[in-house]
Amino acid sequence: MNVQISWWVGFHLFVFIMLALDLGFFHRKDKPISVKESLFWTVIWISLALIFNLGVYVFMGHQDAYEFLTCYILEKSLSVDNIFIMTVIFGYFKVLPKFQHRVLFWGILGALVMRIVFILGGVSLISHFRFVLYFFGAFLIYTGIKMLFASEKELNPEKDLVYKFSKKYFKMTPDFHGKNFFIKLNHSYYMTPLFMVLMIIESTDVIFALDSIPATLSVTKNPFIAYTSNIFAILGLRSLYFAFAGVVNLFRFLTYALSFVLVFIGTKMLVAHYYEISTGVSLAIVLGTIAISIVASLIFPEKNKA
Repeated sequence: MNVQISWWVGFHLFVFIMLALDLGFFHRKDKPISVKESLFWTVIWISLALIFNLGVYVFMGHQDAYEFLTCYILEKSLSVDNIFIMTVIFGYFKVLPKFQHRVLFWGILGALVMRIVFILGGVSLISHFRFVLYFFGAFLIYTGIKMLFASEKELNPEKDLVYKFSKKYFKMTPDFHGKNFFIKLNHSYYMTPLFMVLMIIESTDVIFALDSIPATLSVTKNPFIAYTSNIFAILGLRSLYFAFAGVVNLFRFLTYALSFVLVFIGTKMLVAHYYEISTGVSLAIVLGTIAISIVASLIFPEKNKA
């Protein structure tokens, strides 16, 4: 138990140190993030995740290491949809590129809290009510099929409940005020549109967690492995966003791959009682599906996006 507590404390200490360095040192000035810089940080975060995975292998065993790697790749793949949603939200509200990193940074802190609540809650439910696995499996299959047929559906942020609630119940300035989330006007505090954008992004993370957490729990029932793999994927999401936000739509077959992965994971959960699909096989199928979709997208691009 002491080892488990030390791992939890050590991991969160690492996360908070990296976030403090990120905002307080490397990105203390608000400026647009270049593709070159974002690619550099993407490599850094992936490398840190792999080093952590090596630590899991050494101290916890090969099975936990397999599960961490599978969950990390799964979450990283599913985060592509997050990038698309973030692009739409930032574009819709005309958030300047130099302030987007700040919004994503604070979004990470909210995600830390939400993910640990969702994961611990999901593990607890599964341990007490085994039939929940079937519900999760069916939900993932439904989500995968829905993703397949809703890939071209247009997103309208004004229909978001957070947007409607904020406009109705909070004092909000009509324009942005630099990097400020709140400002004081006439002895009263007002929310700026930048804070509303942050809340909308947080709410979309909750929606994505409803898909990703069951998928993670289909691979591992270890809360530490599930949580850390999720957080590493989220930590690297910001740099991945700035690197691929402009080209994510070029991967035309990626949505089909993600849809297949969700259906596969859901099916795995439904048949787990009768036939156990190993973590290694799951990892190979997830990696293979994503790789094939990316290669196919590059070989057969849409003519209007070539």
